[in-house]
Formats: sequence, structure tokens, C-alpha cells
Amino acid sequence: MNTIFECKLLVVDDEPELLIMLKRILNQAGFSQVITAGNCQQARAYFHAEQPDGVILDVMLPDGDGFSLMQELRTNSNVPMLFLSARDEDENRLLGLGLGADDYITKPFLPRELVLRLSIILRRVYQPVPIQTVPDETLILGDVTINFKSGLVQTSSGEKTLTAKEHALLKKLWENQGNIVTADSLCRSAWDDDLYGYENTLMVHIRRLREKIEKNPSQPQYLLTVRGMGYKLRKETNQ
Repeated sequence: MNTIFECKLLVVDDEPELLIMLKRILNQAGFSQVITAGNCQQARAYFHAEQPDGVILDVMLPDGDGFSLMQELRTNSNVPMLFLSARDEDENRLLGLGLGADDYITKPFLPRELVLRLSIILRRVYQPVPIQTVPDETLILGDVTINFKSGLVQTSSGEKTLTAKEHALLKKLWENQGNIVTADSLCRSAWDDDLYGYENTLMVHIRRLREKIEKNPSQPQYLLTVRGMGYKLRKETNQ
């Protein structure tokens, strides 16, 4: 779901005029998929057939009450549910929230407040704020971005491409970022063999990697040599 306005909403109320007004309010706010029901029976049928992403419920309905209906619907779904009711007593509000409603708004209501509170609930459920915005398989080293899926290195001076061996070596280092990776382990990841016979080749590939990811390859900040053991990719914040 790219936006909350793609959500399908079910509105349940026994006042036909209010249903028309609510649908108009929600449509004008950007919600194009609004289904209305005038009683519990219709609400059940539409809920199971349409599988809405959110429900707005009245408490007093001609063939039951919104509290019981919400509990019934909750047995099959955890979609957000919001009460919109003329019953504004504290005990009713607390009962609705205690049963698991996401919000409780009393009539008469401000249209903007309804849209705002509904939008907040839908965003919390369907569009949580991401902790990381850089896609998986991406490594950030200072102002250098390495995308392992494409094999591209993005720097302030332009774009570079990793060779297959460079890709294998750097990914092995990245998977163990902050820890020492032995030369033998690196060779097995790139050549499926131990270090013997690959010492110079490994050094050449490490040097070329540094030319692509370091500002000064002669004084590396990230791809570090651990003498007598191997190499280490220094930890850097991945965003």
C-alpha cells in the first residue's frame, strides 16, 4: 500500500443521511473506497465480502450494538476500528476503547477532526515510519554507497562498477563488518580455495577495492589490514 488513501473503509450507521455525509467527507479527503452499511447484518456481509482496511462504527444500531459487532469482527481481523457515536458518556467511551477500538469520537463531530484521527490510525497501522530508508543489500561508508544487487559504487565523483571478485570479497567483509576476516576465508569466498597461491592476487583486488571505496587508498579508513591475520571492514552507520 503506497498511501493510506488506498485503504478501503466500511462505515456503519443507522442514519442514512449521516452515511451519505460521512461518505462525502471521506471522499473529499481522498478516500475513494468507502462502503456504507445501515445495520449489523449489512456490516457483517460487507466486512467479509469486501475485507475493508478500516471500520467506522456507530454504537446504537437497529439490530444490535456496535460494541458487540466490533468484538465479533475482531475475532477474524485486526483492522483499525473507530467508534463514532452520540453516546458520549465516559463509561461508553472507556468500554469501546477497552474492547479494542482504536479511537472513539462523539457526535456531533468536526469533519476535519474525524479525517485527522482516522488518518493517524491508518498511518500507524499501514505506513509505520521506517527506521531504515536505504534498501537491503546496501552498504554506506561515509559518502560512498555500495549497492550489492547492482554491483555499483556511488561516490561524489561518479559511479564505479565492482568486478565479480571485488563483489565477492567486499560482501564477505560486509557480512562480517567490524570483525577480522582471514585471508583464507576471503580467498574461499572469491576463488573457492585457500590462500596458497593467491596472496598477490588477493592484495591486488584489495588495492583495487580501496581505489573504489576509499578517499585515499594509501591511507584507508574503512578497508583495514590486520597484519598477520587478514582484513576488516570498519563499522559505519548503515541508513
